Amino acid sequence: MGVWEMGDEGIRMSEHNRRIVSRPAPEAARRLAPRLAARAAEHDREGSFPAEDFTDLRDAGLFGLMVPAELGGAGASFSEYATVATELARGNGATALVFNMHASVTGALGAVTEELAEALGVPDEALAARDRLLRAAADGAWYAVAMSERAAGARLSQLATVYQPVEGGWRIKGSKTFCSGAGHADGYLVAARSVDDPSVVSQFLVPAGDGLTVEPTWDSLGMRATASHDLHLDVTVPADRLLGGVEGLALVVAQLMPHWLVASYAAVYVGVARASIDAAAEHLNARNLAALPAVRARLGRADAAVAAAQLVVAEAARRVDEAPGDADTNRWVWRAKLLAGTTAADVAASMLEAAGTSATRRGHPLERLYRDARCGSLHPATSDVCADWLGVAALGGDPDRDTSAPRW
Repeated sequence: MGVWEMGDEGIRMSEHNRRIVSRPAPEAARRLAPRLAARAAEHDREGSFPAEDFTDLRDAGLFGLMVPAELGGAGASFSEYATVATELARGNGATALVFNMHASVTGALGAVTEELAEALGVPDEALAARDRLLRAAADGAWYAVAMSERAAGARLSQLATVYQPVEGGWRIKGSKTFCSGAGHADGYLVAARSVDDPSVVSQFLVPAGDGLTVEPTWDSLGMRATASHDLHLDVTVPADRLLGGVEGLALVVAQLMPHWLVASYAAVYVGVARASIDAAAEHLNARNLAALPAVRARLGRADAAVAAAQLVVAEAARRVDEAPGDADTNRWVWRAKLLAGTTAADVAASMLEAAGTSATRRGHPLERLYRDARCGSLHPATSDVCADWLGVAALGGDPDRDTSAPRW
């Protein structure tokens, strides 16, 4: 029985996967990191998707990380996700970044409690459909995110992709960009605006297959192995692919769970920054450069900066687990994203300079990590946008009301 042909009973996890997810997820991620690192250079050079990495993630049971335990997953908290993402990124930041998209989908779905579902008006049949999708993830399916668009970025209210009701379901038509894992995922979280009322934005879980076309556009400076190609959609999906079963929930979810749209990237870039220090230390010891005080000082400053950023990410994650969507929690979310992105870029640049010209050659780990780290500040919300939101809040304003453009 395929992932997308499940009956109402869903699909049950194999005993193999049940045994694996019972192991601590951070330990599993830590074990996998060297395997991911060993493949990273080739996939970066070729701009190819690291399919073997995702086989490893599936075999380790990590696709069920954010799935509630009663649905066969690990039932991890946001804090536990952040730890896993950091460890994976120490192996390959691109793999961790694509995994982040899957965790964002399953984490958001798994966080809809019965109380929240009732408050949002989510019908019982939509909860049953959600549970089937989560059970599929626990059994090894993984999902990508198709949200960003050219000229709109990740601002949901500005999307050009549209949907309308048709007999038996929904027709979705449009194009997405920066879709990490395009062409490899089992399904895609697609945000679209209603044809009938453009102010209404909804999300759908669209299965891979007919009606989806991947345009290979991803040839980037960094994170080259994410396969973040353009995705074109002209597809009809069954009625139960509307997440939540209610139109217009996308903007509400963005307000309630901004951590999945913002701070989830932060843990990845902390891992990339830490990997830069690891690679620099290995290079410097091999070249007998560790005796130079200026070199040691660079590593010391980098270590302190990464430790500080990691503490901010951990504090943001702790607050997300305790009070998601709270105004103070959201400020920590923005701080985490801002500091992780800028710290990764600064640390990777400093480690490259400490290692010297030989480390700038293509294929050297520091050269790749430097390029990967430069991407951290560019993910939505960008470092400049996060800083603006924090500035507005520090001045006593409301980032939803007092900025020049709508947040979502």
